[in-house]
Amino acid sequence: MKMWIKDKPEGKRQAGQSEGHEMDNLESAAPREGNEEINAFVGKGVSFKGVITYNGTVRIDGNLDGEIHTEGILLVGEDAVLNAKITAGTVVCKGKITGDISAREKVKLRAPAVVNAGVKAPLISMEEGVVFNGTLEMSQPASREPQGSTRGQSVNQGVKLVSG
Repeated sequence: MKMWIKDKPEGKRQAGQSEGHEMDNLESAAPREGNEEINAFVGKGVSFKGVITYNGTVRIDGNLDGEIHTEGILLVGEDAVLNAKITAGTVVCKGKITGDISAREKVKLRAPAVVNAGVKAPLISMEEGVVFNGTLEMSQPASREPQGSTRGQSVNQGVKLVSG
């Protein structure tokens, strides 16, 4: 079973260090405020049922059925299958997510992601090749709200498709 938790300092990996070429593309997509440390890793072939609550960054390459709560970053690998309610600061996905995604900062959907979910985030990016079936609600990020605005209200914003 491949599950790594921060409590084991000898096994620490930094976001820039990879375990095979699969990690390179996804981790390079993660925000780099300083040197983001991966706090937990659920490896390919691991199935987890329940609630994960954490701070920092977690990477999932296995199966998860339940809920994920964090103010940090969730990295969903290409082999990951999540049936979950996700609340996070940032979500970067290359795998499959079914459920609801609520991100305080942003959601990045990278090919070949398959997302069947309601997504709520102030910022979303989607690569060509992503399959998205669901709803999208974009609202102002909490940190950038001008005075006098109403928190949590939806703002009608256009979605611009960019072909690379």
